[in-house]
Amino acid sequence: MKSLKQKIHHIIFKADSKGGLAFDIALLVFIVLSILLVMLESIEDINAKYDTLFSVAEWVVTIMFSVEYAMRIFVSKKPLKYVFSALGIIDLLSILPKYLAFFALGSNALIAIRALRLLRVFRLLKLARYIGESNKLVNALKASRVKISVFLLFIVIFCIILIEQNYSSYEDGLLIS
Repeated sequence: MKSLKQKIHHIIFKADSKGGLAFDIALLVFIVLSILLVMLESIEDINAKYDTLFSVAEWVVTIMFSVEYAMRIFVSKKPLKYVFSALGIIDLLSILPKYLAFFALGSNALIAIRALRLLRVFRLLKLARYIGESNKLVNALKASRVKISVFLLFIVIFCIILIEQNYSSYEDGLLIS
């Protein structure tokens, strides 16, 4: 018979049961709600009218994500491995801005970081396994960094020449408006 911790682990980390699927769907709803809140808060007229509602909703979402993050740590077989994994760091970064804004009063610049919650969809859609594939792209870019640097240097020089030509044309009165 499974312990409560094992049952919760199965629900949180697996989606092959009704509970796991319901958990993933609820999490996806909260992620989408959070992203919508970020977008709506960025529109001054809407934010001015619904500021209190948005604030309460954001706290509810942040508390839900905090509980979920704590539960993932609690039920993980290797909690530190989860905490320092890419998805663990994304989970932490997605809840920190609201707490930092609360304690640092006015740190709203960090609020945009909440959009990192969207990256949590990778876990839900089982796309996390492809994150490792990005290492191949990083390795290819590292191997080609000299070629890329030469190309970028060429682009910068080309832009400088074009800017100089445009400036010279303007100085000579050749620019037609």
